[in-house]
Amino acid sequence: MPRSRRAARRGTGSARASSPGSEEDAASEVLSHCSSASESAGPAEEGAGSEAASEHGQEEEEAEDRLKEHMDNVLDKSAKARQAALQGLRLALSSRTLSEFLLERRLTLTDSLEKCLKKGKGEEQALAGSVLTLLCLQMGSGPEGEEVFRSLKPLLVSVLTDSTASPSARQSCATALGMCCYIAAADLEDLVSCLSCLEGIFSPPSTGEGGSAPAQHGPLHCSALQSWSLLLTICPPSHLRSILDNRWLQLPPLLTSSSVALRILAGETIALLFELAQDLEEDVCHQDTEFLCTQLKVLATESNKYRAKTDRRRQRSIFRDILRFIETGEYQEETVRFGLECMYLDSWARQRTYQAFKEVLGSGIHHHLQNNELLREIFGLGPPLVLDAAALKASKVSRFEKHLYNSAAFKARTKARSRVRDKRADVL
Repeated sequence: MPRSRRAARRGTGSARASSPGSEEDAASEVLSHCSSASESAGPAEEGAGSEAASEHGQEEEEAEDRLKEHMDNVLDKSAKARQAALQGLRLALSSRTLSEFLLERRLTLTDSLEKCLKKGKGEEQALAGSVLTLLCLQMGSGPEGEEVFRSLKPLLVSVLTDSTASPSARQSCATALGMCCYIAAADLEDLVSCLSCLEGIFSPPSTGEGGSAPAQHGPLHCSALQSWSLLLTICPPSHLRSILDNRWLQLPPLLTSSSVALRILAGETIALLFELAQDLEEDVCHQDTEFLCTQLKVLATESNKYRAKTDRRRQRSIFRDILRFIETGEYQEETVRFGLECMYLDSWARQRTYQAFKEVLGSGIHHHLQNNELLREIFGLGPPLVLDAAALKASKVSRFEKHLYNSAAFKARTKARSRVRDKRADVL
């Protein structure tokens, strides 16, 4: 089943996704300092704490009132009012954890989003798809999240496969279909059907005439491929072997797309498939493997002037990592820090999962990594840390310390660059 497969995959390599030893020591010192400070606090400080708690409670009530107003306005007759309400819901759900508030209102909100997807146009459908993704993320992988996914899955598929629908709406539905299936799908049939639907968007039949279709709808193809590769990370071994035998050959043609984002996603998906094949002890080889490596080397060293400099730099950096992994099996590890914790992205599967959630949550990804139980379960972070306001304040770096750090980094960078520039001057 997809859920058991996901739990098994998360268990491997996720033990490192916790706070380093030095940060644990610092956190313990902070907590001990705060506990001793709280013991010596006077009545004035206790009174200030109660006032802060009351103010926080008042802010929570005001935020809930705004959310209720947004939920009512989703059914407004004015299209602008509906879009504004959906934008407010998207911002609130991406920046805060509201599972308890939404638990009793999920059916009402689901019905409202269904009407927006059915009768709305363009931007309204795209916003409804984004809010649906966030709603499923808030509900989690339990029965509530599965109920939301099951009720709107047919409508998401309908909008995604409708060639007359708005490209932005189809793109949003592709993301929503992949994310909701990843979070809440309990049956293998749902997973296989979502994979097949997403595959039909970016597969070679869409690029039959000289590969021009990906350039026409680059963002849609990117969203579909990203969702498809995300679902690969929870595929059971039997279905994954079928994909390795037949489907992965559809990816190399996407490396020639005119969209830099689609080229990078195709390369990362190829690396992901090689990684999954290693986990299954399968050999991903075919007659064009040498040609594939040649393609990757070209993309890792490309210097065409008609492409933007930032695109060329980003493409070269990522494809160097992809080529190194395929040739040697080495992965360039990344570290993500949030609050007092950090986690390590030490595989293509974890990197793909993190990037998918980051794209949906935006700047709220750090808050959800700290407080959302679903994300902490996915990345193996354990239960959320419980810190009081004093501990959080003590853990923050002051503006003066940030200034000193930036000044030292600027000085070191200037010295390093000056030495290189002096050598260039001598040569000239």
